[in-house]
Amino acid sequence: MKCEHCTRKECSKKTKTDDQENASVDVPSPAQENGEKGEFHKLADAKIFLSDCLACDSCVSAEEGIQVSQQNAKDFFQVLNLNKKCDTSKHKVLAVSVCPQSLPYFAAKFSLSVTDASRRLCGFLKSLGVHYVFDTTIAADFSILESQKEFVRRFRQHNEEEPALPMLTSACPGWVRYAERVLGHPVTPHLCTAKSPQQIMGSLVKDYFARRQNLSPDKIFHVIVAPCYDKKLEALQEDVPTASRGSRGTDCVLTSGEIAQMMEQSDVSVRDAALDTLFGDVKEEELRRHDGAGSDGYLAHIFRHAAKELFNEDVGEVTYRALRNKDFQEVTLEKSGEVLLRFAAAYGFRNIQNVVLKLKKGKFPYHFVEVLACAGGCLNGRGQAQTADGRTDKALLQKMKGIYADIPVQLPEASTHVQELYQEWLDGTDSPRVQEALHTAYQGPGQPTDSRDIKW
Repeated sequence: MKCEHCTRKECSKKTKTDDQENASVDVPSPAQENGEKGEFHKLADAKIFLSDCLACDSCVSAEEGIQVSQQNAKDFFQVLNLNKKCDTSKHKVLAVSVCPQSLPYFAAKFSLSVTDASRRLCGFLKSLGVHYVFDTTIAADFSILESQKEFVRRFRQHNEEEPALPMLTSACPGWVRYAERVLGHPVTPHLCTAKSPQQIMGSLVKDYFARRQNLSPDKIFHVIVAPCYDKKLEALQEDVPTASRGSRGTDCVLTSGEIAQMMEQSDVSVRDAALDTLFGDVKEEELRRHDGAGSDGYLAHIFRHAAKELFNEDVGEVTYRALRNKDFQEVTLEKSGEVLLRFAAAYGFRNIQNVVLKLKKGKFPYHFVEVLACAGGCLNGRGQAQTADGRTDKALLQKMKGIYADIPVQLPEASTHVQELYQEWLDGTDSPRVQEALHTAYQGPGQPTDSRDIKW
């Protein structure tokens, strides 16, 4: 069989039987291996199916499935159970960071407003024993701001001999993994070096927040709630260079669907609670999002910034024009009949293949492309809005889109917390610490990988 995202005429993997394809990987936790059954054991049985596509090019192997399954609820519940034991030396501070594209799923699924859904989710997690629940929007602020600066720099440096354009977004781990492991040159030099929101959130929690709380990074167990399984793979690669060499920024990734399953199975008493912030006792005042229909809106924010910075043009509403399909759209800035900027959004691997083909042929008309592995964007991640047979729940997804659209939009530049963090945490907006904490480098096929990474 073929992965639904695969564009090859024949799959490169050996055909699996239906039983093999739908087999789940269930790795016992250390507590189970030692014969322990903690208070939360019955909630820790969520499984990941090997039929859940994690990256394009090939189907998910059993070995890869085992690696990913280690990013599961059992690690989370093991920490919860250890925190209830008398040996305080093994206790950890549990911090959960929620992606903004996950909240509409909880709102739609439980028929709540997005604000009430966030409070219900936060209250549920704290009723289990979680100490802090954060929103990752502030991490996306950093990622977008750094991406904006990098695009302007690339545009000004671009020339035919050493092309710096197009710039391709790097926030989607499925796309980045495909670019690194399969495509290599000439694609990887075009990847934006700004870290993804998940990577930056890991640094914020394990470095900035840890220091504010007088904690070592290894005393914090950091969980990300995300809409897709690719985030689990991304967590295996993360480190926190500004905090502790080799310390992983995210210890565990749980999908929205896994959390919803826990909520449905749980019989614990829940009291709604407001989201926390990284700034001590200050609570999250109001939920906000970035200007994207189903994602963090890199295209819209970078387009407006570039138009103003490069051409002194103020852009209000960004107008998208669908080309090949609804998941391949174009945005242009024109003046006196001349196209000054040409941006595109390419969602889903079929559109990504077309982008890559044109790029390799040298016939690429775009300055910038927002690339996402999931058709429809992050709201349509495989970790949420799925029916029992693994198909997209279109009715639920439509509700999620409406809920997400109603969340107020705030420009990253307007966040006073971000500006304060640039100074307090990173010693300014152009310091060496910014490069270390907010940017990364990419490897090509065949290059050495981190020992914690997946073996393909």
